[in-house]
Order: sequence, then C-alpha cells, then structure tokens
Amino acid sequence: MRRLLDGPVGPTLWRLALPNVAVVAAQLIVTIADAGFVGRLGTAPLAALALVFPVQMLMGMMSAGAMGGGVSSAVARALGSGNPARAQAIASHAMLIALAMAALYTLLVAGLARPLLALLGGRGAALDGAVAYAQIAFGGAIAMWIANTLASVLRGTGDMATPARAFIATAFLHVALSGLLTLGWGDWPGLGVLGPAIAFVVSFLVASLAMGRALAMGRAGFRLRFSGVSLERGLFRDILKVGGVACGNALLTVSTIVVVTGLVGRYGTAALAGYGLGSRLELMLIPIAFGVGAALTAMVGANRGARNFARARQVAWIGGLATGAITGLIGLVFGLAPGLWIGLFTADADAAGYARTYLAIVGPFYGFFGLGQALYFASQGTGTMLWPFAAGALRMAVAALVGFALAVWLGLPIEAVFICVAVGLVLFGLMIAFSLATRVWNPTR
Repeated sequence: MRRLLDGPVGPTLWRLALPNVAVVAAQLIVTIADAGFVGRLGTAPLAALALVFPVQMLMGMMSAGAMGGGVSSAVARALGSGNPARAQAIASHAMLIALAMAALYTLLVAGLARPLLALLGGRGAALDGAVAYAQIAFGGAIAMWIANTLASVLRGTGDMATPARAFIATAFLHVALSGLLTLGWGDWPGLGVLGPAIAFVVSFLVASLAMGRALAMGRAGFRLRFSGVSLERGLFRDILKVGGVACGNALLTVSTIVVVTGLVGRYGTAALAGYGLGSRLELMLIPIAFGVGAALTAMVGANRGARNFARARQVAWIGGLATGAITGLIGLVFGLAPGLWIGLFTADADAAGYARTYLAIVGPFYGFFGLGQALYFASQGTGTMLWPFAAGALRMAVAALVGFALAVWLGLPIEAVFICVAVGLVLFGLMIAFSLATRVWNPTR
C-alpha cells in the first residue's frame, strides 16, 4: 500500500500491471485456441462462437472489470484511508453480490439462450451451436463470478501476483481441455462446440479454489470470512456506486457490438463469421486495457482514499496514454496486415474478406478505444463513473444507432456500418480523456 501511495508512478504502475499483462497474454492464447479448434469444424460452428462471444465477454467484463473494479476500488480506498476492517467487510459483501449476479446470468442467458441469440442474427446450425455452448457456459456462471470477485479483492490490496498465477495456470488447463473435448482424441470424435464451454467452466472453478484458499490464509492482509459479518447497506453502496454503473457501461459496450452483429448478420453467414473474427480482436483489447487498468484502479483508489488527488490524476494519464499507444500499435499492424490475424482462424475466402474489410477500416483507430478503456478503469478508482458511462452511450449512439440507420433504412453496404464503429471508438476515447479536466479528478474538498 505504501508503494501505491508513495512509489514512483511509472515503475510502480509497471510492476503492478506486469502480472495482469501476463494474464491477458494467457487469455489471448485461450481465445485464439478456442477459435482455432472450433474453426476446424467449419464455418457454422465458427459463426456459433461469434454469436455467443459478445455475451460471454459481457459477463467477463462485468465480473472482472465492472463489478470487479467496484470491488477493487472500494477495497483500495478503504486500505488507503487506513481501515483494513472495512476492506475485510467489503470483501464479504462483494461475494454476496457475485452470487446474485451469477444467478441472474444463469437464469437469463442459459435459460433464454435461444431467443436471446436469435436476436443477434443466429440462424440454423449456427444458432443451435451457440445455444448449446451458452447453456453450459452460463449454466456454470458462478465459476467465473466467484473467481473474478476473489481476484478483484486481491488486486484492491495491491496483490496482482496471486490472481495472475491462478489465471495463467488455469488458462493452460483450459486450452488442453478445449482441444481434447472439441476435436476428440483417437477414434473419439469429440463434443464439438461444447468443448470450449466445458473447459471455460472447469478452468474458472479451479481458479476460484486457488484464490479462495489464498484469501482464507490471510494473503490480503485480512481473512475472507462470513461468520460475524453484519450486512451493511453502506458497504453494498460503496461497491455498487462504481460496479453498478460500470456494469451499465459494459452493457453499453457489448450492446454496441451486439447491435452491429445483428446488422452484419443481414449480409449473410459469411459476413457474420468474418465480423466475428474482426470484432473478436476489438473485444480482446479490453483485457489488454484491463492489464494496466486493474493497476490503475488500485493506485487511483488508494490515492483517492489518502486524498492524494494530483497523484491519482497523474497515474491515470500515464496509464491511459501507455495503453492507447499499445492498442494503437496493435490496430495499425492488423489494419495494414489483417491476414496475420485472420489466417489463424479460417481459410474461408468470403468470411476472410469481410474480416479484412473490418480491420482495415476500424483497426487504425483502436488506440482511441484503448485510451478510453484504460481511463475507464482509472475512473473506477475515483468512485465516480458518470463520464465513462456517457462516453459509452455516445459510442453506442454512433456505432449502433447510426449504423442501423445506414444499413436498414438507407441500405448502404457493410463498409458504412464499419465506419460508424470506427467513429464511435474515437469519440469514446476522446470524451473520457476530456473528463480528466473535471472536478472528479480535481475535487475541491
């Protein structure tokens, strides 16, 4: 905690972010492996994965980056103000929120998988595969919610290493299980698209057990416990005033992609599969931003708790600009050479063509998205999420609503939809960057 409050900003941020970056690398391997395994089954299973991926990412964003950010922020602010007993109570309340959110996902997504995924443009075999995947992955939603909540408690204390070890180890477990269960072994044909879903649940369950043990042993400086803990409305409010609004922002982010996915589905299955590959890269920028962002939430939260407002703002700028540079470079590389990405997943000429078009138009603007996402995580540390939510709403209005008008009402080609997506990314990043000039970051008291 002293390092968060007094250490040199750049080196401290890098030391905190490095374990998270390693987790992101492991998650990228998982995402690429799942798509690679399923891509070998054909275009329809790949389209099924594209249908369910935004909803799966939404749960990940909510449990780790949104509600998880609220948990990390509340823990960090409590410890920054010198109140470890409050941090311990916040951790217990966070687990109850996780259980409720997991139940909600199981009820709504696993229970209503077919009508929900049909709204995204799923048809025929692609819809059948997506429904089968969703019923397993979201039926076991509790595994992801518990794992990410435990990780968020640890990160709020400044401990990035314990969650990193758990998630990296289970990422490799996921890849091994996914390959075996999807493609089979020897004469066994495998389970097809169900394989990655089963691997998803099992890997998060194992990670939950590992981090739960660490917290029970007092690795965070306090022990996670439920006996003798009184439920307090103020503690729920401390988490939800950040996590609840951030979940709304995550919903806006994924809703934007969901609406665009539905629009792209109007152009055919090949367009849907191709857009799925392109948007998958975009969604993977969020975990990259989270690699730095989780450290930003902890550092900003601790300094806000200690009332070091100028340092909190400095931390946000350094982390935001660094993330924007990294994601911008990724976008430029794959925008200029999209085959480097597309060739990992499919040889279908039509699907690859749509993916190339998407990356060529949108990829060069990924840096703005990365900047905005990093500052979104930094904003969680302030305990105020109005500006990030407004930026997400603006992005959706441009990318999804204007895109809908151009595609459905005017009947323009798919390139017009992709241009709207690019403009939305630019506005999202610039608006959150502008927010650093407000009283949220320069309070008068």
